[in-house]
Amino acid sequence: MIGQQPVRTLLRAALLGACVWILASYIWLPVWVSGESMLPAYRSGQFRFVDAWAFARHPPRRGDVVAIRLAGKKVMYLKRVIGLPGERLAIRDGVVLLDGVPLAEPYVMFREAWSYPETKLEMNQYFVIGDNRAMPRENHVMGKVQRERIVGRIAW
Repeated sequence: MIGQQPVRTLLRAALLGACVWILASYIWLPVWVSGESMLPAYRSGQFRFVDAWAFARHPPRRGDVVAIRLAGKKVMYLKRVIGLPGERLAIRDGVVLLDGVPLAEPYVMFREAWSYPETKLEMNQYFVIGDNRAMPRENHVMGKVQRERIVGRIAW
């Protein structure tokens, strides 16, 4: 298994291990999905990766599923970006209104008649929400989030 040149083989294995560690620590962060707020796109118990460099060249876009840092590096929420900086957003009877215009959301399968008062997003704020709108509003964590708390986009 080690072959004719054990030192060379061990150096290659160490280099490979260092590359994997760098990828898993700084670029593709491994996450376990927990909860049902992102159904049907993501189910509880699934293993995914967050691309921490996804927004190095451009800011988050509407429709991106992002990881949001809560406490430390390991605890994150997965949510979908629906509101961008500078927009006015409201939810009436389960329909998201951006600057008064209904937002097309093909990823939402079922809706409850939620309401959320109109709010204006600041220049470094995004509005995030889960896809499972059939859950009661009280069970969802949603709302404005600062750009600095967005860790990256779900890669796969």
